[in-house]
Amino acid sequence: MEKAIIGKKLGMTQMFTEAGELIPVTAIIAGPCPVIQVKVLERDGYEAVQVGFEQIPERKINKPARGHFAKANIAPHRTLREFRIKDAAKYQVGDKIAVDIFKPGDKVDVTGISRGKGFAGGIKRWGFHRGPMSHGSKYHRGVGSLQARDASRVFKGRKMPGHYGAVRRTVQNLEVIKVDPEQNLLLVKGSVPGAKGSIVTIKNSVKA
Repeated sequence: MEKAIIGKKLGMTQMFTEAGELIPVTAIIAGPCPVIQVKVLERDGYEAVQVGFEQIPERKINKPARGHFAKANIAPHRTLREFRIKDAAKYQVGDKIAVDIFKPGDKVDVTGISRGKGFAGGIKRWGFHRGPMSHGSKYHRGVGSLQARDASRVFKGRKMPGHYGAVRRTVQNLEVIKVDPEQNLLLVKGSVPGAKGSIVTIKNSVKA
């Protein structure tokens, strides 16, 4: 069965396994996520469920969103995500997806927006090597030649300095270490994209 939920990254810590091994884990508050809308093949052309995360006051959303939540008879939520799953028809509007859909040992893919690092040079952004630092080189952290000899232009896709980070990234095949339904807490082995407090989506792994 396909599983998916929205969560918020709390940060990293560490814990011991039963075998005495110390492992790094990321703590995520996941759900509960009410089903806001169900999309079916006959009506919408594909199957999916739209779920919400983090309830907020109605005054904080605009009029179209207010109508969308009113149609589902569900309180407004800060974050909406749509998950394409094959068995979407089994869900009903108002159903809640909780963290207990996962269990320790499950493999998951976690998607989030990576931390932004601002404007970065070629060495930091792409791992370029620097030039000689002595003997009058006068060329240290530049990007090097930008073009072919006779092209008279810079080719598309050339690796250059620019905005670094703040992009959608997925880390695959992470292991679920602990599930705490009472606190809606999910502990996942390793690191996941994003800063503390950022929104992430957790799905069962496509490669497990």
